[in-house]
Amino acid sequence: MTGPAGRPDPLAPAARERPDPAGPGDPGGYLAVDSGGSGLRVAVGTVARGVLARRRSDEPVRTGPRGIDPEHLMAQLVPMVRSSAEESGVTALGTAVLGATGLATLGEALRAELPTAMEREFGVGTLALAADAVTAYAGALGPRPGAVVAAGTGLIALGTDLTGWRRADGWGHLLGDCGGGAWIGRAGLEAALRAFDGRAGGSPALLAAVERQFGPVPGLPGLLYPRADRPAVLASFAPRVAECAGDDPVAAGILRSAAREMAASAAAVCPAGGEPRVAFTGGLFGMGDVLVVPLAEELARLLPHAERVPAAGDPLLGSVRIASELVTGSLSLPRDEALLTVTSVRGGYPPADHF
Repeated sequence: MTGPAGRPDPLAPAARERPDPAGPGDPGGYLAVDSGGSGLRVAVGTVARGVLARRRSDEPVRTGPRGIDPEHLMAQLVPMVRSSAEESGVTALGTAVLGATGLATLGEALRAELPTAMEREFGVGTLALAADAVTAYAGALGPRPGAVVAAGTGLIALGTDLTGWRRADGWGHLLGDCGGGAWIGRAGLEAALRAFDGRAGGSPALLAAVERQFGPVPGLPGLLYPRADRPAVLASFAPRVAECAGDDPVAAGILRSAAREMAASAAAVCPAGGEPRVAFTGGLFGMGDVLVVPLAEELARLLPHAERVPAAGDPLLGSVRIASELVTGSLSLPRDEALLTVTSVRGGYPPADHF
């Protein structure tokens, strides 16, 4: 199975036949989890064989005042992991990595309760909790110095020289996420409203796009302001900005400004010395040349010493990579209380019939 541009899919099952369970010749199986606003993804595998089974749920994990709800998370994970273990034959899940939106969002309840729950249900002996920016970095660049900008609805940049982490932005749609999907969408809506009012800086093309997507402009505040999912609604207009950018200078200027913000965030976190790599990951880069071309120009201006490379994979691959390094005792990405923590859990591997 292949991924983008004909590259091998690193998360494709290693073989169609049922593999042998992890045994004395294998350092043990792992569980890799990617939890985000679009749902939950799980991969089960071993270091020797790679990923052997995957599952996906489109139901987002419930969160509350105490962060991610551990019970809801486990209620989703248990059937997904058990069916993956049955499919793969991996019965020794000694290591697990959970990547989710910011460790602060994970909450103290999850930190306190998840290790015991993972050991009880799956026999996990080592558990890593990682911010989604860390798993995005690991998936894109692996254990190499550099910087990764992850851009979807929001935007965050993370960099490392492998001795520590540097973060830029990721402050949310009201205070930052500059250059992200919600930021682009809001700028496009503003340009449309300027055209509606007859103010300078307006775009008739974006005004027409707003009316097609949302209806009459006077009703837009009422549609937008009360929404709990306001960042996603703002980001839903970003593709319209990209569609107009080829012929509309205002839309093109918005995307150039977004590229400038992305490059500035990358420059803020990228190591100043050596030969760092820079990668960009996330759905926003599906806009194509209208964003990618000005981004390359800004990056060449701000980071001439860095090599821009395509992202090798997504945050789930990042969780897989971190899990594999934990199994082999070779974790090279820095540990950090706010970004990547590793906990040893009593219990180790479960018996062969654990699942």
